[in-house]
Amino acid sequence: MPVARDTLQSQGVDASRLYFIDDAKAGSCVNGHQVVSFEQFVGFSALERHAVIAIADGKIRAHLAARFQDHSVFNWSIRASNVVIMDDVLVSEGAAISPFVTIASNVRIGRCFHANIYSYVEHDCVIGDFVTFAPSVMCNGNVVIEDYAYIGAGAAIRQGVSGDPVVIGKGAVVGMGAVVTKSVPAGVTVVGNPARALGRSL
Repeated sequence: MPVARDTLQSQGVDASRLYFIDDAKAGSCVNGHQVVSFEQFVGFSALERHAVIAIADGKIRAHLAARFQDHSVFNWSIRASNVVIMDDVLVSEGAAISPFVTIASNVRIGRCFHANIYSYVEHDCVIGDFVTFAPSVMCNGNVVIEDYAYIGAGAAIRQGVSGDPVVIGKGAVVGMGAVVTKSVPAGVTVVGNPARALGRSL
């Protein structure tokens, strides 16, 4: 919510228009903001409705993004005021980029990306849709991360080379603190230093 407030204030919009959407806690108040149900939210009188999906599981984010689209709710991108974004970076709709994140040059990022505090994406990376970075992820240059992948806190992905990137496959999970030295197949969970396969998540 503080990142959402930062984003609105940078646009000159009153932060009192922010709500949490949570069907289970509708009617309560969290950190000074009212909690409403999804039905209440889409029932508000407004020219447009925007929402950012603050849930770590990429598949759940995808499901909710589709539900939003069905109800004409736009994916909203938010980012902290101290985020560093360098040259030739494209971040698609619905991103939530936390404080102290850096995205270097020549990077392409898909829909509804989550980058938690102190994470970075180095040069010449391609990141798919609904990818999640936990805090302090180190994604070095020439890395491809496919849709729905989850990268755990403090994980490091070694740098690839142009034409031969390190690839984290669709739906793969990189465990907390893992050091990834080679590509990870789709749906596989890797842990440790160096990262080794633990199982398949798809």
